[in-house]
Amino acid sequence: MKKNDNDEHFMEIALSLAELAVTNGNEPFGAVLVKDNEVVFTNENQINSLSDPTFHAEHGLIRQFCHVNNIMDLSDYTLYSSCEPCFMCSGSMVWSRLGRLVFSASAKDLDQILGEQSETEPSKIVFSHSVWSPQVTDNILRETGVKLLKKYFATF
Repeated sequence: MKKNDNDEHFMEIALSLAELAVTNGNEPFGAVLVKDNEVVFTNENQINSLSDPTFHAEHGLIRQFCHVNNIMDLSDYTLYSSCEPCFMCSGSMVWSRLGRLVFSASAKDLDQILGEQSETEPSKIVFSHSVWSPQVTDNILRETGVKLLKKYFATF
């Protein structure tokens, strides 16, 4: 799906949340949930600060937002992610019936930064094997997303 006029604006927020995650001792991933061109919820990766390996930015956002608002259908929402979601986070998007996913850096970008040879595209794999699939727009502010990941993972 092609990008919308506001995709870069909301992606800038997701990328700033990824930077905040690092400041808070976590990995550089951020997510923003939008409905009707308004931010309704944000989250950053909190795996280290919560000692919860499943508290990725996207999965945690969906879990918290749905619980707080007592809803399970996000078909009217768009989720902006600083990086292509993993298998777990993509599964959360299927189960919550997310309407649209927009991400910056791809899983292939991350694999390359980590020195891995994988050609895996987690979101595409999960979505192609599911009854529900959000519309996907990728590579929004990709260079910024890749730069953020390179900066963080260069320290390892």
